[in-house]
Amino acid sequence: MKSRNLIIKTLLIGFIIIGISASAFNHASENKYKKITILYTNDTHSRIEPFTSTDKKFANLGGYARRAALIKQIRSEEKNVLLFDAGDALQGTPYYNFYHGELEYKLMSLMGYTAIDIGNHEFDGGLEGLNKLLPLATFDILSANYDFSETILKDKIKPFAIYTVDGIKVGVFGLGLALNGLVFPNNYGKTKYLNPLEKAAETAYFLKKTEKCNLVICLSHLGFSYKDDQISDVVLAKQSKNIDLIIGGHTHTFLDKPCVIKNSDNEDVVITQTGWGGTRLGRVDFYFAKNSAVKFVKVEAKKK
Repeated sequence: MKSRNLIIKTLLIGFIIIGISASAFNHASENKYKKITILYTNDTHSRIEPFTSTDKKFANLGGYARRAALIKQIRSEEKNVLLFDAGDALQGTPYYNFYHGELEYKLMSLMGYTAIDIGNHEFDGGLEGLNKLLPLATFDILSANYDFSETILKDKIKPFAIYTVDGIKVGVFGLGLALNGLVFPNNYGKTKYLNPLEKAAETAYFLKKTEKCNLVICLSHLGFSYKDDQISDVVLAKQSKNIDLIIGGHTHTFLDKPCVIKNSDNEDVVITQTGWGGTRLGRVDFYFAKNSAVKFVKVEAKKK
C-alpha cells in the first residue's frame, strides 16, 4: 500500500475512494489514528458582515462573526485544528476603504488563524500599508516566491512555516501570482516575483525531505486553472512533488468536489478552493496511522 493513499469525502457527493476501501476508513478510531483538521478560506475580500438578505447568490451567507462561531464550534469538537487563508483577505467593501485592513487582521487574529498567503489585493495599500498591518497579525504571513529583500518588508514575510500538532509535522508555504499588469508598480515597488513552480519544488522538497514533514500544504493565490498556459494550481499539481494539499484562491472557484491530480511522481495532490466572500469555510481532515505512514483525508466545504 502506498504511503499517500487517500480517501476524500465532500459534503455534497459522499465518498470518492482512491486506492483503499471505504471500510478501512470507517474503522478508523482514536486509538489507531491521529487526526489533523485543516480549516481554510480564500478571497474573503473584507466581507466583514454577511451578504444582505436580498443578494441573489449569497443571501445571508458569510460574515466574520458567523465564521468565528463555526470555527469555535469545530475547535470544541476537534483537538488538532489549523486555520489558513489563501490570500485576498483585503479589499471589496467600505470596511477596507475606511480601516485599510486593520479590522480584517485584528479579527483574523482573534479567530486564531495559523497562517495566510499574500494575494494581489494585499498590495492595494502599497508595501507601507501591508507593513503597518504586520504588528496586528498573530498569524504567519507566507510567500515563497515574492522576494521582499529590497523592500521595507525584508525579513518580515516567511517563505514557509512548520507546525507540529500532536506529533505530526505540517509544513506550509505560500505562492503568489505575477504582479506586473495586475498591481500598480508603485504598490509593490522592488518586490521580485520568482517562478512559483521552481520555488514550490525547492520549498516542498525542503519541507518533506529535509525537515521530514508528514504533511505539506501549499497556500496558493495562483488561481485554479486557465484556458491558456498561465501557471495555476492544476499546472502546479501536475508538475509538483512532495505537496499533499493545495489550498487555492484568486479565481473565486467554488469547488464542491475537490480536484485530485496526479503529480510528476504519479501520487495524488488534492486541490480545493472555497469561492469568495467568506461564504464557505473549507475543511480537510487528515488521519495519520500511528504505526505507519498511511494517511487518509476527508474534504468538505460548508456554507455558513
